[in-house]
Amino acid sequence: MTSSSRVWFITGASSGFGRNMAEFVLQKGDNVIATARRPSLLDDLVAQYPTERLLVLSLDVTQQQQVIDAFSRAKASFGRIDVVVNNAGVTNLGELESVAEEKAKIIMDTNFWGAVYVTREAVKVFRESNPPGVGGRLLQISSIAALVGTPGRAFYTASKHALNGLTESVAAEIDPAWNIKITLIEPGSFDTELIRKTTFSNPHPAYDNPDLPFTRLRESWSTRVGRGDSRKAVQAFYKLADLKDPPLHFIVGVDANEMARKKLADLQASLDLYESWSVGLDRDA
Repeated sequence: MTSSSRVWFITGASSGFGRNMAEFVLQKGDNVIATARRPSLLDDLVAQYPTERLLVLSLDVTQQQQVIDAFSRAKASFGRIDVVVNNAGVTNLGELESVAEEKAKIIMDTNFWGAVYVTREAVKVFRESNPPGVGGRLLQISSIAALVGTPGRAFYTASKHALNGLTESVAAEIDPAWNIKITLIEPGSFDTELIRKTTFSNPHPAYDNPDLPFTRLRESWSTRVGRGDSRKAVQAFYKLADLKDPPLHFIVGVDANEMARKKLADLQASLDLYESWSVGLDRDA
């Protein structure tokens, strides 16, 4: 490892953005701790890169002690961590009434609590293990679903809303002297395994109207292809880690930007229409 090469810690590195990110980072000459629930899916990368460039670890982010141990192994192997990509995630689609509670809990445990465990360790490592003032970069892989709710994704959307709220608070409370920069990456539809391997809950009989948006989506899902190219997207993520003053929110994908602009317009219209209702509501008014 050279002094100029960075050390990246990536969760959910066996597929999707995580896998693409690991591959691109290694190609750029940086070093990677690639974590996954099924590390054998990274055997091809292990065969390509020496241990001083790539460390593959088994990690279920829903298990807090595993997260702590993985960061400890990473520090022991590389001495520091410069960038953490908090990417691991799952989903299951279905109307609120059709998604079983155990499936909903898996989504929240992975997408929110797993991300919490990784965020805590990332902040701790950046502050206490890296040289003083060096800090680090935390890239939270969120979703446009964190800003715009869509039918059939109630629990996935809730998990990403929770991640956004958590991250905004963390970014506001950390000491600027620690030099920890955090960005919420909010992608639209990209060609990742999260789309290709999405599972559906059994439809609820009350939602049998064929004209309902999610009913149509369920029927057409098998032919659905993500609009964006995930390999191109991770190149943008890599650039984010280079920015001196990165944005807190990074909306990526043509569809995501369209959805965000509509949400902004709707919010503005609501503010303009109803802001006057708040006049006079203060206690001393």
